[in-house]
Amino acid sequence: MEKHQIPMEYLSVGFIGAGKMAESIARGMVASGLLPPHHISTAVHSNLSRHEVFQSFGVNVFSSNEEVVEESDVVIFSVKPQVVKKAITELRSKLTKDKLLVSVAAGITLKDLQEWSGHDRFIRVMPNTPAAVGEGASVMSLGTAATEEDGALVAKLFGSVGKMFKADEKMFDAVTGLSGSGPAYVFLAIEALADGGVAAGLPRELALGLASQTVLGAATMVSKTGKHPGVLKDDVTSPGGTTIAGVHELEKGSFRATLMNAVVAAANRSRELSQS
Repeated sequence: MEKHQIPMEYLSVGFIGAGKMAESIARGMVASGLLPPHHISTAVHSNLSRHEVFQSFGVNVFSSNEEVVEESDVVIFSVKPQVVKKAITELRSKLTKDKLLVSVAAGITLKDLQEWSGHDRFIRVMPNTPAAVGEGASVMSLGTAATEEDGALVAKLFGSVGKMFKADEKMFDAVTGLSGSGPAYVFLAIEALADGGVAAGLPRELALGLASQTVLGAATMVSKTGKHPGVLKDDVTSPGGTTIAGVHELEKGSFRATLMNAVVAAANRSRELSQS
């Protein structure tokens, strides 16, 4: 079946669901200059505050999801997982084959998405909460009829709020355990580092600022240098020094094994939820 690739300057994107994730992605598209706000739409049925949020940066806000679909080349389902089926089936007659469909709902498989919509040109995306500050880690998997060009387009759209990776859908439970739940692990680590700073005598504000900037800087070094984290760790641990003393304490507390176990536990829980 022929696919119509719309030039970016004419592309229109619609969000079914006007929550925080839709807002983050829409803001990213506008802030990056990828799309003008009048090429983006959503629908708000009763929540006046969400209506005002989207209108505040120029997005079209309609009163019905049907209007959003009619006006959009790419339709992104960003509703809660428990209402995805209802949202899709109610719009099924409007989901014509020339539209590219995307879901960011956790735990909802491409098989179900395609069955409910009667539409195989679907892409499933697993974003995470740092998308709200333009530093998201998103993973996508392509449906049966989605082309590589469709994937490149979605990567460009979600690239406005961070980095996009591609993986087989069977890996999505593991993705949930790592990048989906991972921000919470890092928040705990930052909090713990700050508490350690306070215990060592630092004022709370200074300790939290140093902890968060240190985590940001270390992550940036891994991302930008291409060096293995173990090499970067070795670079800062001099013989008999302060850092190796701290690392020794982390090893005694099974720091690495605990993080690995957290990822596996979250992945297993994601698998359980998707099968229930």
